[in-house]
Amino acid sequence: MINSSETILFISGAGLDAWIWDDVRDELSLPSVVAARPAEGRSSLSDYAEAAIASVGGGRFTIVAHSIGGVIAGEILRLVPERVSGLLALSAVVPRSGESFVSAMPFPNRVILPLALRLGGTRPPESAIRRGLGHGVDEAVVDRVVADFAPESRELYLDKARGHSWSGPTGYVVTTQDRELPEPLQRRFAHRLGGRPREELATGHLPMLQNSAETAASIRRFIAA
Repeated sequence: MINSSETILFISGAGLDAWIWDDVRDELSLPSVVAARPAEGRSSLSDYAEAAIASVGGGRFTIVAHSIGGVIAGEILRLVPERVSGLLALSAVVPRSGESFVSAMPFPNRVILPLALRLGGTRPPESAIRRGLGHGVDEAVVDRVVADFAPESRELYLDKARGHSWSGPTGYVVTTQDRELPEPLQRRFAHRLGGRPREELATGHLPMLQNSAETAASIRRFIAA
């Protein structure tokens, strides 16, 4: 169980601003912080992990990682395993050691994505954000997601996970109406993580915006288990 001196570290999916967690954090009423992104445009996976760790300050913390945040979480576990109390993956990518975000995707995405990143950068077209990422979310909120979407470093997608020896408590929340990370792929990542408990939310890829109360309840159950 998380104690009063510990913090929840939220790690957002690619391009998403810290405000996406506001309602969940209000529901939880627990010490929490949203991971900062590194300032450099061509930052490595380790740079992202170190920026997230710096966001927390001292002490132990529990990670709630969303989407590509699962890749960053793995690097945090490699860098400071002694500080992490638990990891809850929320529709998150969990690569094996030696895999990147891109290579953890099924065929043909792992072939197409590197080319798309090289030619088009890491900001998807607005129509793709609305159709995929924003599925199930109120239109006014999706407008804000689109307006605030910030491109990430290509290295975040391409750098390989280096593995870790951390073996603390893990859990996985599957979003069953997800158009970005299909349910079967999430279940594969959940199995790889070995997390218990595993829960389901009947939302798209942004459960913290579509159903903040149930998202907070899942987090509360994990940190109390």
